Amino acid sequence: CGIGAYVQKMQAVAAQVIGLDIEWERIHEGVQQARQAPKHGLLHVGACEALPYRDRTFDVVLSHEVLEHVQDDRLAAAEMIRVLKPGGRAVIFAPNRLYPFETHGHYWRGRYHFGNTPLINYLPDPLRNRLAPHVRAYTATGLRRLFDGLPLRVVTHGQVYPGYDNLSARRPRLGRVLRTVTYALENSPLRIFGLSHLLVIERTLE
Repeated sequence: CGIGAYVQKMQAVAAQVIGLDIEWERIHEGVQQARQAPKHGLLHVGACEALPYRDRTFDVVLSHEVLEHVQDDRLAAAEMIRVLKPGGRAVIFAPNRLYPFETHGHYWRGRYHFGNTPLINYLPDPLRNRLAPHVRAYTATGLRRLFDGLPLRVVTHGQVYPGYDNLSARRPRLGRVLRTVTYALENSPLRIFGLSHLLVIERTLE
């Protein structure tokens, strides 16, 4: 959850919100900022593969571009379902393997290069994983396979394009054009090339 920006936003629609991050430094920074915002939710330190909560605790779990970074993504997926109440939903964003750019940068000859790198995700797994060993990208089947055997049903699964926030701040007109075009693609077969998967799943009774 970083410093808790989403936690603050979600206060408007939930009685209680808890943010989790693996880095104590980010949580500490968020707590310091929370002193200026009394309605800030709780911020906890922990790992996605061992969520520090009891079974059937939450109505909603939001995982925003997290699964690609954890040590064990299948275990993290199982933990999300474990802490959901029956009927509770997990909202998951994760990188799309079909998006033409790898947005987390890449390694080349032992050096990390920051930025968007074209076509890496289209390479065979062994080569792709050598260039981007620090992050995963998922096909639709691969993402849903993480949840195989768990008590759930898929509510919706699609792909979304970027928000272009940084570009829009620098060049508002170009940002508006890109948003208009690519958001329209989300309602067409070309949505499969979107930046991220949006997967919503609901826990069922076991």
